Amino acid sequence: MAPSEWLGAGLARALFYPTLLYTVLRGMLNGPGHRAWYHRIDGTVLLGALPLRSLTRKEWKNVGVEQLRLSTVDMLGIPTLANLQKGVQFALKYRSLGQCVYVHCKAGRSRSATMVAAYLIQVHNWSPEEAIKVITSIRSHIHITNGQLEVLREFYKANSPNVTHQSLT
Repeated sequence: MAPSEWLGAGLARALFYPTLLYTVLRGMLNGPGHRAWYHRIDGTVLLGALPLRSLTRKEWKNVGVEQLRLSTVDMLGIPTLANLQKGVQFALKYRSLGQCVYVHCKAGRSRSATMVAAYLIQVHNWSPEEAIKVITSIRSHIHITNGQLEVLREFYKANSPNVTHQSLT
């Protein structure tokens, strides 16, 4: 890990609980400052903040929840193309079964929104910008960074049957 990555990861760890508290407080507000904990994006995907239930993995499994953990550093992290592909395949598996998936990060704004955008790109053959626009219309406080947008463009290029490699270069 490069020194700048190490610093970013350390900063993310140090700010985890204060920013989680901020997310919880925004969820408790009434009025224009309120942020819902999660939103349904389509029949399969819900996008939201960290589930706060203190269930162990065993308890989650007992109630039929399968977890796929794709680690990405909080705040500054960019999901890898490989992790986007794994996450999308996971969601598509449950879509084919008529079931739901809950895609989350700490606040449900950035890393998880990037994953949901990749899912929408795959399902609808939308551009990254179209997918982000749809998510924003449902969950207005998402925040996709420039680095996350770039990996979504890579995902689109790699997974869209109608895009030639020359057209995006």
